[in-house]
Formats: sequence, structure tokens, C-alpha cells
Amino acid sequence: MAGKDLKALFLHQLKDTYFAESAILKALPKMAEAARTEALRGAFAIHIEETREQVKRLDQVFRLLGEKPEGVTCQAIQGILAEGEEVMREFGEDEAGDAGLIAAAQAVEHYEITRYGTLLAWARQLGLTEAEGLIKETLVEEENTDEILSELAEEAVNPAAA
Repeated sequence: MAGKDLKALFLHQLKDTYFAESAILKALPKMAEAARTEALRGAFAIHIEETREQVKRLDQVFRLLGEKPEGVTCQAIQGILAEGEEVMREFGEDEAGDAGLIAAAQAVEHYEITRYGTLLAWARQLGLTEAEGLIKETLVEEENTDEILSELAEEAVNPAAA
């Protein structure tokens, strides 16, 4: 295949991330429903709305590149989400369930942070200034969500599960 340069790699990563965000958007309502505490349900509800906006930003990046928004299968996110489902099945009825949900959600967040960090670096390298701004906005949201989940775990959920 011709064109295997950084821009082609950027586009592939963008498609991978688009697939991942779409899969996450389907998983988050299940996680919110499984949460035992109101605070965690609320955090998931907020992130559902953020994720919808993140998908819209990815749509914009595709348009900036003159490409159709589409995903390519991301086996990594499928595995991470499958682990989250396993935690919900095994611990959903127990005090540790919310701690497990937070751990699963943070695995997702950390994956997204790596993807958006890479996309941001490549957008800078490629001079994609508008895309850079959109990606940076999402990266900041993902980092904030990770921090919120950590605080919720450390201050309330983990002590209750212990």
C-alpha cells in the first residue's frame, strides 16, 4: 500500500480511536447502571455526555482531513471492555463492585489518554493545527475523568469496599 507515512498512520490511529469511543459509548450506560453509589453513577453519566462530544470532535477531525468518519476494529478496547464486563458479573452484587467498576473505567481512560496523546503529537508534527486543538480538548477531558475516578475511589469507594 502506498502512502504509509505519518499521515496514513495518523488516519489509522484516528479510525482506531473512533471505534474505541463508539464502543465505550455503548458500554458506559451499562457501567452506570451497575454502579451502586450515586456518585459513581453521576460520574458515568457525565462521561457519557463527554464521550458523545468526543465522538463529534473526532468527526470534525475526519472532515478536516477530507475523510469519512469510520472506525477500524480496536481489539485492545474490546479486551479492556470485556474485562470490565467480567468485573460487573463477578463483583456487581458486592461492596467491591464499584471499586472494580472504577478500575475498569480507569483502564479505559488510560488507554484513551495514550491514544489521544499520540494523536496530539502526530497532529503537531503534521501541522494539523485545527485537529490538534480538538484532540487536546479531548485529552484534557480524559485526564480529568481519570483524576475524578481516582478521587472517588480513594475517598469513598475503596474504603467502603475494604
